[in-house]
Amino acid sequence: MLYQSIKNTHSEYKQENRPMSEPTQDGKKLEARVKSVRNEFNGFLKINRYEIEADRHEGGKETYERLVMERGHAVAILAYDPKRDEIVLVNEMRPGILAAGEYPYTDTLPAGGIAKGETAVEAAIRETTEETGLTLLHAKQIQDAYVSAGGTSEKISIVVGIVDTSAGSGIFGNDNEKENIKTRMVSAKDFINEVKSGVNNDMKTIIAGYWLAEHRDALRAQYAPKAAGGKPPKPA
Repeated sequence: MLYQSIKNTHSEYKQENRPMSEPTQDGKKLEARVKSVRNEFNGFLKINRYEIEADRHEGGKETYERLVMERGHAVAILAYDPKRDEIVLVNEMRPGILAAGEYPYTDTLPAGGIAKGETAVEAAIRETTEETGLTLLHAKQIQDAYVSAGGTSEKISIVVGIVDTSAGSGIFGNDNEKENIKTRMVSAKDFINEVKSGVNNDMKTIIAGYWLAEHRDALRAQYAPKAAGGKPPKPA
């Protein structure tokens, strides 16, 4: 059942996200296939052992095994208030950073898993309310990216949407999941500077920061032209 389910998933995704140039060998496109899958750990995270047969760039095929962590896909939310020119970050203890030996309380975009049957936008609206207490409007999916393709199947979708940050910061989270989240309202200029200067080290947050630097003027012009004074804000 596990192998058939994963096999079907690979078929569905086969035509998505093709590289700009597909590698070939003697004019034939390189391919890989899953021969078998065995579950090694089944908890909050799942770890499966894949037996893979893959074409080699120099010719021929090779069969080998890889462990892949699987926990579904996730969404991260760039929640922007164009009137106040602010975005919302959340601060939470991150066990992965703690395990790496660094200070684990870090500011990131609000984020969470996409439930079965949900779209990325639907998950973004739900997670924004759960983690910030705010209502996300005009939500739009802007970027998908694999978290770490060498070791996990997880893909994260970044969604931008409009919020009202006038209520200020607060503490939120799902008690059943032991979440303890503090929101932080940050000016768009400061956020972009934090990203560009390397202060923020969270990948999804960095991607969103550079996207906002490129699209901030357009968002203000569309959703808060009066707040922008009819003119775009000065570049960060």
